[in-house]
Amino acid sequence: MPELPEVEVTRLSFADRIAGARIVGVRVGKPLRWPLQVLPEVLVGQQVVRVRRRGKYLLLDLDRGILFIHLGMSGSLSFVSNAPTSGKHDHFDLGTSQGVLRLNDPRRFGAVVYVNSLDEPLAIKLLGKLGMEPLDPGFDPVLFYERIVRRKAPIKQVLLAGDVVVGVGNIYASEALFQAGIRPTVRACRLSRPRVAKLYESVRDVLARAVTKGGSTLRDFSNAQGEAGYFQFDAMVYGREGLPCKVCGTPIRAIRQGQRASFFCGQCQKP
Repeated sequence: MPELPEVEVTRLSFADRIAGARIVGVRVGKPLRWPLQVLPEVLVGQQVVRVRRRGKYLLLDLDRGILFIHLGMSGSLSFVSNAPTSGKHDHFDLGTSQGVLRLNDPRRFGAVVYVNSLDEPLAIKLLGKLGMEPLDPGFDPVLFYERIVRRKAPIKQVLLAGDVVVGVGNIYASEALFQAGIRPTVRACRLSRPRVAKLYESVRDVLARAVTKGGSTLRDFSNAQGEAGYFQFDAMVYGREGLPCKVCGTPIRAIRQGQRASFFCGQCQKP
């Protein structure tokens, strides 16, 4: 599943190129997770003002309304001047005066949804419970600590939940916890202020480095220009079960938490 760095990398790869474009046509393919909410003709003639991100949602601000795009489990976007004929898994095309933005999604868990404003009930439903943005200057370490220590669940599960901090998916939660020296099974409420402070810095650092590396391409992720990511080659624990820790040499362990694999070093990460 594309996580926050992959979504941000995707945004950066086409946001400047589509800004100011006029929508000239819309093609809707097989049904996605949620319907578009309006007839495609409503979008035609509108201008793309800018592209933002909130959590794992891309928000295309139009001169009348907002287009939400979610990549789901397997989705990816491309933005090209002359798009080839749509394929089996191409389920949405936004034709503009500056190119075609296309959503390819083999599993169809992604979505493209139109709302008139962020005050609409659907927009509030999608965004209202999201936590703090870890890459924003306003990511507050004090509030992060206060929210973390109220939770009794294992810290890995708290990070994945998305209501304390958004976008720290499975790959980056494992990596941030390793960098912070915290075992994924530790209950969040047991963490001291210094350990949470270290986790705060680790989350910011890991996600920022992942964006710089173009995200992680484990299967078929690529940005809107078709470029793969390389962060997976820098991973310290994720996907390295049985391999020696790059710091201490202890074999990396893997356990199941909430149907997700958690990777950690039993020596470097303390309970």
